[in-house]
Amino acid sequence: MSESGLEKEIIVDINPYQTRVVLLEQGTPSEIYIERRGRERLVGNIYKGRVQNVLPGMQAAFVDIGTDRNAFLYLGEPELDKRDFVFGGEGEAPRIQRPKKPVKSGQEIMVQVIKEPDATKGARITTHITLPGRYVVLAPSVDYIGVSKRIESEAERTRLRDAAQSAAKDFNIGAIVRTAAEGKSEEEFHADFAFLTRLWGRIQQKSELVSAPRLLHAEEPLVFRTIRDLFTPDIKRLAINDREFYERVLLIANIISPSLKNRVQLYEDIPDLFDQLGLEAEIDRALAHKVWMKNGGYIIIDQTEALTTIDVNTGKYVGSTDNLQETITETNCEAAREIARQLRLRDISGIIVVDFIDMDEIADKERVLSTLREEMAKDRTKSHVLGITQLGLVEMTRKKTRQCISHTLQSSCPYCGGTGKVLSVETVVLKVRKQLMRLMAKNEAKNFLIRVNEAVAASIAENSDPHSGILPVPKGGAVYVEAADIHIEKYEVSPLTETQAEEYYRRGALRYGE
Repeated sequence: MSESGLEKEIIVDINPYQTRVVLLEQGTPSEIYIERRGRERLVGNIYKGRVQNVLPGMQAAFVDIGTDRNAFLYLGEPELDKRDFVFGGEGEAPRIQRPKKPVKSGQEIMVQVIKEPDATKGARITTHITLPGRYVVLAPSVDYIGVSKRIESEAERTRLRDAAQSAAKDFNIGAIVRTAAEGKSEEEFHADFAFLTRLWGRIQQKSELVSAPRLLHAEEPLVFRTIRDLFTPDIKRLAINDREFYERVLLIANIISPSLKNRVQLYEDIPDLFDQLGLEAEIDRALAHKVWMKNGGYIIIDQTEALTTIDVNTGKYVGSTDNLQETITETNCEAAREIARQLRLRDISGIIVVDFIDMDEIADKERVLSTLREEMAKDRTKSHVLGITQLGLVEMTRKKTRQCISHTLQSSCPYCGGTGKVLSVETVVLKVRKQLMRLMAKNEAKNFLIRVNEAVAASIAENSDPHSGILPVPKGGAVYVEAADIHIEKYEVSPLTETQAEEYYRRGALRYGE
């Protein structure tokens, strides 16, 4: 059982096409990771790249790292986001920062991917390399030791910083102490530093031997990132269904934490662990537009290019008291818990705006905000709940490091282009009418065929009779409407000969006109 009181498990499902990992808390999925073969993530990869062009006005450069699009390098970036770490005393600035060298076109530089590319942009990169280990993140470009602020005890942070500094003396290199290091000794830090500095040395050697663009170091596959980042002492069980990876996981667990070795369980005879444990439905739920809560309320999640909006509704929930404000506040608090879980589950990032149900009392608003902040504190990804605006909207941000789960599992609708909307039946009928009028003006044929979606054909029939209606009919001729199993926005209008017209009529097309 974890310190937070939650029973945690990790389920790893592996097949020849993809690897899926889910973190369960009290039997409920809280984080899902999916890695497809041939589409492994780039974040963490280290490249030797060649600067293609420098944009001084934007303090940026574009670098060829061998991917489809040039990567984006922001030259004005800080070396680390220091808000999440403690250096020396509380609030004390780091001691030394090594100066940056100016970047020029054609120059070969070592860079690391910090943000995945998307459909329109290349990867985001940095020149400040970091190498994550079990307990520390090595930062070769700096000369200080920072400690994660997620470790709440100031005394423990001080002890960890002293232990890490002592271990780092032999290597003369900077690092950040991870949350997983809580309670660890100087010897364990020393082993982490030794492994990571050897890895850093090999990367530097390779960089000197190859020309750009070239991959110097690839981040670990999903299974091993899971062992490094998620498999901590508060995990009750790690279930896996692939023997080869099972044996490799046991080997790693025996090195990093032998006490965890007995918690790794092999289910070799179960080809789909997710299906066996009923997790497929949870993945589908992670893609749903509307998410129902246990109390009968629901939230609506809309993701756009600029931000994510979440709307809270009472739904079927009528409350446990006669107090309307208490019912609203209870719904909002339950929604805050579900929103925090959904953000982790879907890995939604960027700007997030939540429209909770309106509350009158300041104390109720603070209660909901406190619940949201408490739940978001369980998230390993950095987030900030900024507060409630004058319009009653809660603004928050969540750091983006990879594409959300919907990007992996879904693609934009080829019909609506991702808008979620199609033309109404009435609109399509009028477009068909207009196209028919154009053809009648240009063509001397007396008969025309209209091939449309079944719903459009039904609407034409409802608004017509055999001799008059919404469609114009050529003098001395007829219009034949054929219902087809096609997309609602698709239609065809074409002239017919007398013989063709009779054939379509025999096949069941509706005739309008003579």
